[in-house]
Amino acid sequence: MATTHNLGFPRIGAKRELKFALETYWKGETSRDALLAAGAALRARHWRDQEALDLVPVGDFAFYDQVLDMSFTLGNLPERVRGFHGPQLDNYFRVARGRSATGTADHAACCGGVAAGEMTKWFDTNYHYIVPEFDADTRFTLDASRLLEQLAEARAQGVVAKPVIIGPVTYLALGKAKDGSDKLALLPRLLAVYAELLTALAGQGVEWVQIDEPVLVTELDTAWRDAFIPAYAALKERGVKLLLATYFGPLRENLDLTAGLPVQGIHLDTINARDEIEALVHAVPGDRVISLGVVNGRNIWKTDLSSVLNWLEPLSQRLGTRLWIAPSCSLLHVPVDLAGERKLDEEVKSWLAFAIQKLDEIKILATALDKGRDAVAGELAANAAAIATRKGSPRVNNPIVKETLTRIDAGLGRRKSAYAERAARQQAHLKLPLYPTTTIGSFPQTREIRLVRSALKAGNLDLAAYNQAMRQEIERSVREQEALDLDVLVHGEAERNDMVEYFGEQLDGYAFSQGGWVQSYGSRCVKPPILFGDISRPRAMTVDWITYAQSLTNKPMKGMLTGPVTILNWSFVRDDQPRSVSCYQLALAMRAEVLDLERAGIRIIQIDEAALREGLPLRRSQWREYLDWAVESFRITANGVADDTQIHTHMCYSEFNDIIASIADMDADVITIETSRSDMELLDVFDHFNYPNQIGPGVYDIHSPNIPTQDQMVALMKKAAERIPPERLWVNPDCGLKTRQWSEVVPALASMVNAARTLRAQAA
Repeated sequence: MATTHNLGFPRIGAKRELKFALETYWKGETSRDALLAAGAALRARHWRDQEALDLVPVGDFAFYDQVLDMSFTLGNLPERVRGFHGPQLDNYFRVARGRSATGTADHAACCGGVAAGEMTKWFDTNYHYIVPEFDADTRFTLDASRLLEQLAEARAQGVVAKPVIIGPVTYLALGKAKDGSDKLALLPRLLAVYAELLTALAGQGVEWVQIDEPVLVTELDTAWRDAFIPAYAALKERGVKLLLATYFGPLRENLDLTAGLPVQGIHLDTINARDEIEALVHAVPGDRVISLGVVNGRNIWKTDLSSVLNWLEPLSQRLGTRLWIAPSCSLLHVPVDLAGERKLDEEVKSWLAFAIQKLDEIKILATALDKGRDAVAGELAANAAAIATRKGSPRVNNPIVKETLTRIDAGLGRRKSAYAERAARQQAHLKLPLYPTTTIGSFPQTREIRLVRSALKAGNLDLAAYNQAMRQEIERSVREQEALDLDVLVHGEAERNDMVEYFGEQLDGYAFSQGGWVQSYGSRCVKPPILFGDISRPRAMTVDWITYAQSLTNKPMKGMLTGPVTILNWSFVRDDQPRSVSCYQLALAMRAEVLDLERAGIRIIQIDEAALREGLPLRRSQWREYLDWAVESFRITANGVADDTQIHTHMCYSEFNDIIASIADMDADVITIETSRSDMELLDVFDHFNYPNQIGPGVYDIHSPNIPTQDQMVALMKKAAERIPPERLWVNPDCGLKTRQWSEVVPALASMVNAARTLRAQAA
């Protein structure tokens, strides 16, 4: 019988229990012991949810981020938090978000603010990790307490545990050398600590350890490829068996390297690398385990179980007990349980599988392999019926929408005039000062806003009363911005639950869960909309709100939209047609919204493409195809407007230096980006690339509760002005302010406005 296992489980909780436990602790409203107890309760529940598996992951739970957990396990702490005399958990949160709990006396002395760790996307997902920091003198010291404590908890519950750790080469690859030194030079020091860790796990009687090396699905230069050989030579014979896990893509040129490493098993993501199974089977020694990821760990569609069995059964007969089956990757990227969905469209619901249902699929496949398909005939028949219903549903395929795509031509994506001519017309109309100030769009989503939204959904508030409450919140945002003397205002997005879900709810072709939460970072969760069919826009989505906001002020008001690529990348997308087709459909829908805003008199329109980079294929050889349709989708959305309408876009927490030419090809008049956590490092690209349009490098890290000073912001902007002419610079936060409190936002923005005034005075 095939061994069943899982690579990781969602940790946030089916009802976001971890989110609320974290946030009440950070506010000083609950104790550290209460937070630790909440974490233990979630781990226990999630192990029970996986008890049917032969091996259950342990160590995949994190209070903030699994990469940050690994940094603490390895003793790799940034210098600015070393020597901390408080509890380690508080120091952990200081690295994650700049500070730990606030508002209690015991934290006043020990948990002051520091610069938060840099945050970026985990491969091509919407999950953000805290970037490890290195320098030439970095030393590593083992602290296995977290992993060993969780292992003891699991065993007390009767769990057959498989500890999960990030592999040494991937860990180094994910980090940054802050002094520009060679990260690979640290490998021997790092391996000594990994060896200690494996020995410690062996001492606890652990048989299998899952060691994740997803960097193997990327294009590696010779030095990084070669690093795997001494790395795994140093880790063999440490008393445990190693399952080397790869996911998110095919191995390709790294397949033989991977197959030759001295590990006892290899996991292959067959959702992305199905055609590599035979090559891997032939390449690995005959005593090695081959784990196949046969259920998609990143999307929510049911697996076609009969189809999988058609190719899996012959492999099972050949491999016997050497065959393991699992989801393709950690289930961190999908919601916990579909069973709690009471309001989701029943037909669409029948097509879906969340984390627990995906593990049920693994169990059905394993039973069929062991006992034959007749043993699970009912389950297979129900699955086949759902697959067939989805394929044949007229709700999925709309001929009218498909016909509109045939009318796309190059002219849709081209502005009428070049940037220089547009910029002159826009400035004549807008009359903005040097270093104009603005925000990225959202203002705090207060408890009052959430209560009003909940009351509307529950039927306890009518639409008229809801609209009035939202107008009051919009007016508050406008008045606050006027008092701060910002140059370009936003309406604050009080009416929006999420920058993608809000639009998906108003587009045909989308469905929505009520509890389908997925962790984005820390306590931040998103509920990705489900893109199940062809997309169209029945009516205007934002015009009334934004024109109302503009009616309250004489200052220019930005229309705020989410771009087609971000809507696509932050949705659970269709797997039955190319992603490019869905993106072009979204582009046409959002283009109609842009033109409606312009007709309503809005002359600045921001179209956020925060997720442009994360959609990049992990291999550079495939980038061009993606960037061609992604950039063209943005241009189709944005470029139907007149020259004097200014188009902004925003990108956050993405390393985009290597795609800067494509970003320039988007031809947005203004781009705003995250730069404060990276200390303007992202602007290094402009030393070599003459970016032609305007840019707003973020000076306020909105993911930290720390309030930046005016001097800090001035210093950051001066770094920017070394690369970008001041007349093309804007001053703005890194991202939207919805997760912050007004008590933080107002003083931070006041510092920002004063920083802009200082910069103008110095330039005069």
